[in-house]
Amino acid sequence: MEILGLFAIFLIAVESTLAQKFSGLLRSFRYQSLFLALLTLLAAYRGNSIELYFVGGLILAIKVILIPQLFQSLIKNIKVSDNLGLFVSPQLTLFSAVVLGLIAWSFASFIIRVSFLDRVIVSVALFAMLVGILLMVTRIKALAQVIGLLMMENGVFLSATVIPGGTPFFIEIAVFFDILVSAMILGLFIYRIKAIFTHIDISKLSGLKG
Repeated sequence: MEILGLFAIFLIAVESTLAQKFSGLLRSFRYQSLFLALLTLLAAYRGNSIELYFVGGLILAIKVILIPQLFQSLIKNIKVSDNLGLFVSPQLTLFSAVVLGLIAWSFASFIIRVSFLDRVIVSVALFAMLVGILLMVTRIKALAQVIGLLMMENGVFLSATVIPGGTPFFIEIAVFFDILVSAMILGLFIYRIKAIFTHIDISKLSGLKG
């Protein structure tokens, strides 16, 4: 079951590199977070961990429901184009993702030689982090870069939660509230950028150079 969930997270990360509209990228983030929540709940069931049940519920509430709703409302309020804007083509981004996938698997195979499942978890988590960084680098709109940051955090959280002996419970809860507050602050920041400069295209910031 874990393998299927991990494979779904992997495919969603790959699919996100092809998204050319913010709605599609936000949907990828929502589905990725959903499978992350399911894996967390599965780990809670197998480990009989009340803490992980609580964390899984928080993922569903914050990442699957609250944050996507927050960004959908933000899009409606600032009335910005749904087009993400690309520094590079989706095909080149996809090729870069394939290379990053090979790097993630090679790194996981190098550091974990005993457990195949742990090796897959680490490789998928690292791949999700790298794809998040890739989205932040290759997308023009600030909103897309925020989603890239959140998807990168999903990778960090995957490795911390699913692997036994991961991040302590209270640290995970603190991180959740940090994510929620950060998403709200970034949303407000983007709204103010739109209000002042009438766009959220970061490529136009180069015009501020002296």
